[in-house]
Amino acid sequence: MAVYTHIDDRMLGDLLAGFDIGRALSFKGIAEGVENSNYFLETETGRFILTLYEKRVSAGDLPYFLGLMDHLSARGLPVPKPVADRGGRVLRELAGRPAAIIGFLDGISIAETTPPHCTAVGASLARLHRSGADFTLRRTNDLSLDGWHDMAEKTLTRADEVEPGLARFIEEELRFLHDHWPDGLPVGTIHADLFPDNVLFTGNTVTGLIDFYFACTDMLAYDVAVTMNAWCFDAGHRFVPARAKALIEQYDMLRGLEPAELDALPVLARGGALRFLLTRLHDWLFPVTGALVRPKDPREYLARIRYHRTVRDAADYVV
Repeated sequence: MAVYTHIDDRMLGDLLAGFDIGRALSFKGIAEGVENSNYFLETETGRFILTLYEKRVSAGDLPYFLGLMDHLSARGLPVPKPVADRGGRVLRELAGRPAAIIGFLDGISIAETTPPHCTAVGASLARLHRSGADFTLRRTNDLSLDGWHDMAEKTLTRADEVEPGLARFIEEELRFLHDHWPDGLPVGTIHADLFPDNVLFTGNTVTGLIDFYFACTDMLAYDVAVTMNAWCFDAGHRFVPARAKALIEQYDMLRGLEPAELDALPVLARGGALRFLLTRLHDWLFPVTGALVRPKDPREYLARIRYHRTVRDAADYVV
């Protein structure tokens, strides 16, 4: 979450006039994240998040994102529910941007990840995949292999400004993934961005899964790999097998991983790490002027790829 587009009191009041959630009592921007403009909103009836969808998010994808959130919420997952206005619309326009009001969920994003947190995240991811099986809408993953090539073209000429030799490293990784990317694995609805700042906890219990704006239709095991990359490395970017064991085993208990999915996990993990290296590299090199947002260091994912290159098979992740 972040703030790129600023909203004043008059604009907010005009928007809320179309909803049955009362007048605003509190309204402030949320700095975290990189994609959309987000505000915490408290009204006379409760707490919400107001999201303005910025240019990186296609307006044509919004019915998918909002519909998925509504679908998962209806199936009992702790997912924020979009709020409809008096006309039944969940998607509005504000400051020239598509906008939606989303229900607020209690809980906090954790700073120190432990194996019990990873157990809970593995269970939540499995439930998300199972609950999304009957979601009828589909969305192509624009940030998969073809998208990585496109992103690399935009960043390679300046990549060595961030790390000497990074451009060559990215080109090598793209060639490897092009030759080894798996096919024929189970496909379904995935979150594709289940980082610690997108999961809310109370104690060791997950109370919120948020930020579905990269969700898409892709390999379920790829989502496991993305989540493992996000949760199973420490602050020094060292892999923590106990976290991976907790995450993968709990996921497998609720949605059994096929042998082919486990075999593909090291390659999927390399791909997931490259995806975030490239998007972070782009945001690092081309920051948005005036945005209330902090670009994240792409070198964190360079370290992850280097680790995954040493992995022989999936068993190495859980020893």
